[in-house]
Amino acid sequence: MYKENVLPRVLEQVVNCKDELAQYYLMDCIIQVFPDEYHLQTLETLLGACPQLQPTVDIKTVLSRLMDRLSNYAVSSADVLPEFLQVEAFAKLSNAIGKVIDAQVDMPIVGAISLYVSLLTFTLRVHPDRLDYVDQVLGACVKKLSSAPKLEDSRATKQVVALLSAPLDKYNDIVTALTLSNYPRVMDHLDDGTNKVMAMVIIQSIMKNSTCISTAEKVEVLFELIKGLIKDLDGAAQDELDEEDFKEEQNSVARLIHMLYNDDSEEMLKIICTVRKHIMTGGPKRLPFTVPPLVFSALRLVRQLQNQDGDVAGEEEPATPKKIFQLLNQTIETLLSVPSPEMALRLYLQCAEAANDCDLEPVAYEFFTQAFMLYEEEIADSKAQVTAIHLIIGTLQRISVFGVENRDTLTHKATGYSARLLKKPDQCRAVYACSHLFWVDDQDGIKDGERVLLCLKRALRIANAAQQMANVARGSSGPVVLFVEILNKYLYFFEKGNTQITASAIQSLIELITSEMQSESTTLDPAANAFFASTKRYIEFQKKKGGAMGEKYDPINV
Repeated sequence: MYKENVLPRVLEQVVNCKDELAQYYLMDCIIQVFPDEYHLQTLETLLGACPQLQPTVDIKTVLSRLMDRLSNYAVSSADVLPEFLQVEAFAKLSNAIGKVIDAQVDMPIVGAISLYVSLLTFTLRVHPDRLDYVDQVLGACVKKLSSAPKLEDSRATKQVVALLSAPLDKYNDIVTALTLSNYPRVMDHLDDGTNKVMAMVIIQSIMKNSTCISTAEKVEVLFELIKGLIKDLDGAAQDELDEEDFKEEQNSVARLIHMLYNDDSEEMLKIICTVRKHIMTGGPKRLPFTVPPLVFSALRLVRQLQNQDGDVAGEEEPATPKKIFQLLNQTIETLLSVPSPEMALRLYLQCAEAANDCDLEPVAYEFFTQAFMLYEEEIADSKAQVTAIHLIIGTLQRISVFGVENRDTLTHKATGYSARLLKKPDQCRAVYACSHLFWVDDQDGIKDGERVLLCLKRALRIANAAQQMANVARGSSGPVVLFVEILNKYLYFFEKGNTQITASAIQSLIELITSEMQSESTTLDPAANAFFASTKRYIEFQKKKGGAMGEKYDPINV
């Protein structure tokens, strides 16, 4: 009765009354008053009336409400879904929206897009499994956006963002959105600022759901979507960038790189190459943020390969550590154009350590050579030099792959640079740190007691010189903390069984420190006094402990 008598008569009245307010009100009444299943069975008739209404009627609100009602009905129980499929609700709504948009020529772009947002919401609620429907809605939107000039209206932009965010919220899985061919095409219509906002929404969705993106193809599509963060888009103004926002955006990209992972080493290498291709276009401001995560992602693959012995038979060009190290070398080099030498130096040392674990001596040596060249040519700031030399010494000490000749060359370089730092205290600390290069505490580690002693004596000479310089310059000796630090090194090697370090040498060093502390010209330094006191307590403790160590410490008087 409703289908054959009531609805056609009512609609006839509505269309013929020609009053825009009345038409809007009556259409709204029909939608709100009659039950959901009636609407579902009479969709065609109801939607057929829409294009016949006055052009000024706010038809988008009417249709949005209809779709809201229907999608709530669909969600209310699983039994009604077959009805939706039977009447082909999606096709009819999609068709009607197309007709309405064509009929209302003056409809602003924001109206058209909000209709598509409603249709998409309907689709995601009623047919979440039909990705082709979702893509169809996005496709229709692309078509509408293409016919208009660049999006200027901020409300329309908001609607586009809502349209793009809906699939992410529904599927909680960006991988699903990556399969939608029209998704990137909609994004292309956004202005640069909104494009970045949308890219951040995508990255946050990945982080929130800990989505792992595991193929190079998907990574390619993803980086195409977030290209607003990866590189400067054409014609984007540079000066408008807020430093804080920029850092946050780039840190998000860096976090994203760690979410791209595949257990298969071949595929992982492809992913790394894809990411590299994209981030290399980012320009000098972005590289310091994006290169480190890429390097560590590649090093993770190296460690994974190091546990798999032998190459896979029958595959050409398998992913090998050597191949990855070559790629890393080229990647880290790009940081020099930034310039960001301190970062590059740290990454070279990380790679050297990984090459050591893979037993690749020439590769590790090459990375060290690069690090030393950087130190010589690029790092001029004295504080940065101190940090860099300590990093070099610490890494070199842990590396066991070098033969005698290579190790000697590098150790010689490190000790040379240490003694050439600008400030005497820095020199002293770097030189005594070098003593560890000649004494590695492994089974087959190098143990060269003489050269350890040489380093420590050299450090003492520098500490003495520092005292004298302070005396000349300020009329009072500098703090004795350097001597206490050297004493601690003496004790370390003494305990480790270095025969060159004798109890008498330690004894004379303690006496030297005591006399320096009592000298009137020495500046009081509570920290140095406390350090010395606790060192003496430690010696007492070892003497009282007895056993072999107690006997060793026995001749030392505090």
